[in-house]
Amino acid sequence: MPAHVSLLLLFGVVLPAALVLFCAVGLAGYRFGLRLEIRHRHPGGIVRPVLPAQRRAGPHREYVDLTPAERAAFAGLARQLGEGY
Repeated sequence: MPAHVSLLLLFGVVLPAALVLFCAVGLAGYRFGLRLEIRHRHPGGIVRPVLPAQRRAGPHREYVDLTPAERAAFAGLARQLGEGY
C-alpha cells in the first residue's frame, strides 16, 4: 500500500467497487436464470397455485336510504371537497 494513501481513502474505493461487483454478479444471475436457492419439489408432482382461486363476482352491495337532510349534507360536503377546502 502506498504511503500517501490513507486507510479511509482505500476503503472509499475498495468497498464501493466490491459492492458494485457483488451487485453485478447478483443481477447477472437473476437475469440469466441462475438460481442459487434450493428448489422444493411438491409430492406427487402436484404444483399448487400461488394465489387461491378468485371469485368472479364481488361482494354484495349494501344500500342505505338517506333522508333529504343527509343527502343535502353529503352534497355540501362533496362541493367543499370539490372546491379544494
